[in-house]
Amino acid sequence: MVSDDLIIAKADEMMIGRVSRSIKEETVAALVKFSKKKRTFSEKELEAILEGVCREYEKAQVDPGEPVGTVAAQSVGEPGTQMTLNTFHYAGVAEINVTLGLPRIIEIVDVRKDPSTPVMMVALEEEYSSSRENAILVAQRIEGTTIENVSIQTALDVINMEFHIDLDSERMEDAGLTMELVIKKLKKVKSVENIRYDEENFTIVVSPGQMNLLKLRKFSQKIKALPLKGIKGIERAMIKKEGEEYFIYTEGSDLAEVLKIEGVDYRRTKTNNIYEIYEVLGIEAARNTIINEIQKVLDEQGLEVDKRHTMLLADAMCLEGDIQQIGRHGITGEKASVLARASFEVTTGHLLEAAREGERDMLNGVTENVIVGQPIPLGTGIIDLVMKMPDFHKEV
Repeated sequence: MVSDDLIIAKADEMMIGRVSRSIKEETVAALVKFSKKKRTFSEKELEAILEGVCREYEKAQVDPGEPVGTVAAQSVGEPGTQMTLNTFHYAGVAEINVTLGLPRIIEIVDVRKDPSTPVMMVALEEEYSSSRENAILVAQRIEGTTIENVSIQTALDVINMEFHIDLDSERMEDAGLTMELVIKKLKKVKSVENIRYDEENFTIVVSPGQMNLLKLRKFSQKIKALPLKGIKGIERAMIKKEGEEYFIYTEGSDLAEVLKIEGVDYRRTKTNNIYEIYEVLGIEAARNTIINEIQKVLDEQGLEVDKRHTMLLADAMCLEGDIQQIGRHGITGEKASVLARASFEVTTGHLLEAAREGERDMLNGVTENVIVGQPIPLGTGIIDLVMKMPDFHKEV
């Protein structure tokens, strides 16, 4: 029977330089697990297994000249035809809706700065994640609360030109708000001239002074949207227990502000807003999120696509150091080849612009070579053959 140390030593000896580190680690973990189930195998069998893994890995590698971009596009695009067009639900919390399916894939590759349903999964530090009460405190700091959120009803008094607010005492308590804090916030609004309130009945009457009906309506909308607590743009924060930990799921996203909140674990907090991740954590984090978000959509639909195809897509989008969309305003529109750009969209515009600038097309890509009728630089077309001719010169 082989020991764990022997498995690790043999793997290092036979696999380093031949396979990737992750493949080696996975193989070692599988063999160690196998041996612990009291299933014995000899050193010779161990070597045969490791050699077999190395050979399979080498077989799976891309051949020189293979059109990896075309294969990736086909591999992601074909399952995309099987997707449902509109899917809304969130695996974490049933009450929170999130865009899935084809619309979400389109959102990702178009690099939309404002996704249709931004959501966050906020992880908490140990002292907050183990206690529901502490998790509620963090959720209260995160959830954006306005006057409208804590009101039973609001009404305009057009005769006296006033705005009446009836607050909900239970909602106020849930949000951790007091009447004193609400009045303090209202006094900071410039157009507020006078405030009357009844603490027992939780009613407030706000007077803006002399203004016409249209301005009074605009004033009432401004008062209803007045932020009292939390982060702007985050409409709801819900607590869910997973295993031994409490997590906060939010409707709306503001990664930069959420990471500033005390008790939030910045290492594990996630958002589905890729552009926010790019601005806060950088291009590498954005690349990983693009891969994970696309894979999540495909997995949700039960579609199997090799991760390397989505990795190539993410690499192409993040190659320049910022996120570029797949389209004429991104990757396709910035190709070096004039003919490749012209073949996609706005043909005459690209050709006229290239003529004005005096651009040259070196015909290095696939599209431009197809257009001019030359062999494409892929597969066998990537190889140049030179034949040495025999010397036919004869001495006279």
